[in-house]
Amino acid sequence: MKLKNASKGTVIFAIVILLTVVSGITSIAKKSTAKSSSNSDAKPKAEFKSAEKKQHSFIKAFNKSSRQKSPKGSYIARIEIKGVITAAGDNYNQEWLLDVIKELKEDDNNKGIILSILSPGGGLYESDETYLALLDYKKETNRPIYTYCKNLCASGGYYIACSSDYIMANRNSLLGSIGVICGQFVDLSELMEKHGIKMKTIHSGHNKIMGSVSEPLTKEQEMIMQSICDEGYDNFVEVVSNGRGLTREEVINLADGRIYTAKQGMENRLIDSIGSMEDLEDAMKRKEFDFADYEIVDYSYTKPENLYNMFMGAAKQFGRSTLGNALLPKAVEDRLENKIEFPAYYCDLFN
Repeated sequence: MKLKNASKGTVIFAIVILLTVVSGITSIAKKSTAKSSSNSDAKPKAEFKSAEKKQHSFIKAFNKSSRQKSPKGSYIARIEIKGVITAAGDNYNQEWLLDVIKELKEDDNNKGIILSILSPGGGLYESDETYLALLDYKKETNRPIYTYCKNLCASGGYYIACSSDYIMANRNSLLGSIGVICGQFVDLSELMEKHGIKMKTIHSGHNKIMGSVSEPLTKEQEMIMQSICDEGYDNFVEVVSNGRGLTREEVINLADGRIYTAKQGMENRLIDSIGSMEDLEDAMKRKEFDFADYEIVDYSYTKPENLYNMFMGAAKQFGRSTLGNALLPKAVEDRLENKIEFPAYYCDLFN
């Protein structure tokens, strides 16, 4: 049986390695094609005005950073906020985002920001840090921030949106989810006792290991965690109140953690209008710039390519395949994916 499992594991590992190599070769081929194309005489003069809007991004790899040159004239920056809001993920990177906001603040050619948000939410710390950085941008520059809510702009994503002067959502958007999660605890003490499993943690301070699977959560510990959660909730309510011009009582009536449709969000003043991204761009130029046709430059995070990322990317692709679903244990699949399966604004204390 052990030999069979070992062989199965070897096959899986070999397949993942093969996928990684193929992925690397494909990436190199694409780069070579792009390089030869860039050396062609047909290179467009307006780098930022190609039919396909190019990303304007920082790429930080091996402790070095590179970026495309800013346009020569005035422009509006459109920043994509995508995925789980965390320190670093496949689609979101906190350091990159803060660097972008800081650079835009210092760039006199920048005339405003559009936030394009597609996120279920994420960390309490990161969401608030981004929110405060955007408020600082507005205070220091007196420039506008507009937000477009895509498929999902929930919890921490909506928290960030509240930094803006105007929020528009797609008619099929889901948004809101004003609430906080502060830990989910599993008590295995009775199960461990039943099977004769004993666990002893040496500690000082009777609340030092609260949340341990070997001990039930006491009432005191539950109150401690609830107080942390309530403080985060109060901050969230205040952010929505300030950002949307609602009273605290009006926000609390809406802030039970549920998500709202775009139409419901309009009725409850959580957003200003419903429309497309083009509608938002037109509204911003009309309301803020007297119809001035500023160029819109896209900023989106690109995860640096390295051997580890290539390997993990190939492993994820394999995990999503039919063969991968059949061979990989569920626990391995879960570790390969960085995701929140529900709208969440959470205080990440134990990970």
